[in-house]
Amino acid sequence: MRVPLSWLREYVDLPATETGRDVQAKLVGVGLEVETVEQLGADLKGPLVVGQVLTIEELEGFKKPIRFCTVDVGTANGTGEPQEIVCGARNFQVGDKVVVVLPGAELPGGFAIAARKTYGKTSHGMICSTDELGMGDDGTHGIIVLPPEHEAGTDAIELLQLVDEVLDIAVTPDRGYCLSMRGIARETATAYGLALRDPALLDVPAPNAHGYPVKVSDPMACDRFTARTVTGLSPEARSPIWLQRRLQKAGMRPISLAVDVTNYVMLELGQPLHAYDRSLIQGAIGVRRAQPGEKLKTLDGAERTLDAEDLVITDDRGPIGLAGVMGGANTEIADHEEGAGTTDVVIEAAHFDALTIARASRRHKLSSEAAKRFERGTDPQATAAAAQRVVDLLVLLAGGTAEQGVTEVIAPGAPRTITIPADHPDKVAGVAYGRETVVRRLQEVGCDVYGQDALTVTVPSWRPDLTDPNDLAEEVIRLEGYENLPSTLPKPPAGRGLTERQRTHRRVGRVLAGAGYVEALSYPFIGASVFDQLGLEKDDPKRRVVTLVNPLSDEEPALRTTLLPGLLAALRRNDGRGSHDLALFETGLVFHPQDELRVATRLGVDRRPTEDEIASLTAALPNQPRHAAVALAGAREQTGWWGKGTPATWADAVEAARVVAHETGTELTVEQGQYGPWHPGRCAALYVTVDGAKTLVGHAGELHPRVVKALGLPARTSAMELNLDLVEEAGAGVVRAPRISTFPVATQDVALVVDKDVPATTVEDALRAGAGELLESLRLFDVYENAEQLGEGRKSLAYALRFRAADRTLTVDEASAARDAAVAQAAERTGAVLRGA
Repeated sequence: MRVPLSWLREYVDLPATETGRDVQAKLVGVGLEVETVEQLGADLKGPLVVGQVLTIEELEGFKKPIRFCTVDVGTANGTGEPQEIVCGARNFQVGDKVVVVLPGAELPGGFAIAARKTYGKTSHGMICSTDELGMGDDGTHGIIVLPPEHEAGTDAIELLQLVDEVLDIAVTPDRGYCLSMRGIARETATAYGLALRDPALLDVPAPNAHGYPVKVSDPMACDRFTARTVTGLSPEARSPIWLQRRLQKAGMRPISLAVDVTNYVMLELGQPLHAYDRSLIQGAIGVRRAQPGEKLKTLDGAERTLDAEDLVITDDRGPIGLAGVMGGANTEIADHEEGAGTTDVVIEAAHFDALTIARASRRHKLSSEAAKRFERGTDPQATAAAAQRVVDLLVLLAGGTAEQGVTEVIAPGAPRTITIPADHPDKVAGVAYGRETVVRRLQEVGCDVYGQDALTVTVPSWRPDLTDPNDLAEEVIRLEGYENLPSTLPKPPAGRGLTERQRTHRRVGRVLAGAGYVEALSYPFIGASVFDQLGLEKDDPKRRVVTLVNPLSDEEPALRTTLLPGLLAALRRNDGRGSHDLALFETGLVFHPQDELRVATRLGVDRRPTEDEIASLTAALPNQPRHAAVALAGAREQTGWWGKGTPATWADAVEAARVVAHETGTELTVEQGQYGPWHPGRCAALYVTVDGAKTLVGHAGELHPRVVKALGLPARTSAMELNLDLVEEAGAGVVRAPRISTFPVATQDVALVVDKDVPATTVEDALRAGAGELLESLRLFDVYENAEQLGEGRKSLAYALRFRAADRTLTVDEASAARDAAVAQAAERTGAVLRGA
């Protein structure tokens, strides 16, 4: 919400010395978020005056139309002679009043004005547009043409109200009343302790039977509808400068007088309004739910297919507006430039159900200023005053006549009351405010308060967000000042802390960071197309997703079942911005739908849920295992004076999985695999043992070239993903530090020749089983293939075996015996033979 300070002063008598920054500090103190204070016209220097165009000479021989004008600027130029100005705009003619900046002036952005020769003429100044003066969009993108009543030589800076301060306030969803000057003025008056001149306090005629006929078929969705009629509007009437400037400062574009007036009153009172051309309405106005398949062409030119849940405004033909969101093109106010112009209008001021409007706005992807206010809650008591304000302005500015008929359709209702102990805010804040302070602050908010120890509070109609005692306590606390609350550090009970799952998650993050990976956090949303890009089979379980009812983006409407899409997107984005050597990781939840759809029970907030209710709620949630994933591209080690670097390969992705498993105390088995996005010859399947069963927990390796191309990734990108919960479940619990032996190690190397299709892990498992408990570690350090020496289809695997005893120094015979036992076991299981034997 943009709030011009000059407009705000109409409702609150602020001290003359108060600046926008001062008001910002006060509003922040009462809980509003003032993002910026814009200084309009701070770098604007005159002379800037009204001029009347006397002559126009069309200059020829140039690539674009150029005009040489003489302009009467009165005595502003010091001589009284006409000012000669070269201008390229075409939207003005002889006799028009325009805005002229004279030599010596300076426009916003530091643009100094001086006499200069251009197009063969000397231009002594410039005829200005709204853009050049920083006024905002007026819809013309041309020269400012002023009403004829302004005298030549008049100061245009004051006339156009170019110098002002505008507060830009971020209004939270629960403070919808602050989307109006009335609401901001109320907060300002409270912050300064000053009186408020409420613009909604107007003399409003009582409803009668002579107003425009209105029928509301759904009073739950529309509990109040006010209709007023104004006739005899002058089609040539334009919005006055003060009205246009207030709209521009508030971020809205002037359109036509009738539309500008409804927008102005909406900004002033927070009540959205709509003006219909009465000559285009056929029959009575109705408010009902749409019929499925009905069509409506809205003011933005789009034809929309309506939903049965949409609330619409109708006449005898059908829908003429999407209630609370946008009007229909078939009853649009016509500007005099488009034809005869509208002379009779029907003004609508209604109160609609917030949820109905919010859903319609999102359903049709149509966000409007009206919908923004209705979905946050408007003041139902303000409809009559807002309609009256529009009527008064149209009568004043357009020469119209207000018809005597006043229509008001009101559903029965009562103001909300809340009972609250007088000391409840004290207990919430931990500060002794006292009853008098509580009552005073609630009255400043607009509440009626009765009672002594137990207060009965009647909530004002413009505060639909106040629904329970804690809301009232918050109002007292914020007006007393959050900065005045004492700081008290919480005292956690002994023996509490992170769960084992949380500690594991943190350890995994630290160990991957220590291995050179950078954490990247991505949104948990994906689209169905990503599964095709990853090359997943049509029946792959990861294609079963949890689809969101109200996604942030229609392109990504589902929750992720794998971390790879977000992580690879981050890698692609960084590579595209010049960072080519990348190693990223992410740990996070993935989401798998349950086989049976369950609906969660809506829990109350007046008590703690029972264990059964919590269990029922948890059972309705999708399965959410935690995964860990890495992605690598470019160089793993840089080339430098120390030597040649090494590129990131599939082996680095596999090693990342080993690092994660080691941190959780889990033995990871790596076998050759083939799955989805990975290259079939460079993919490792990752296994752990859970409850005695060998369980697949993930894959690692180099991505398939088709996947790399589809996702726009660097060549030879590698990745790893595993189920961290399963890895943790397979672990031995708390990871214990290894016992360091004081006895020396005995190292034995063996080279075994096996068939090429025998996995190295199979040979490794056999060596471990045969070596026994004396084996401390085993490492594959060489793979050799040579058909002439080894035979066709054979390979040599060289292992380094380290033996150590905890209680003695091993003899050569003991180490050799353990090695021979390991080789024998490998020969039995895999057919391995010692190389050279």
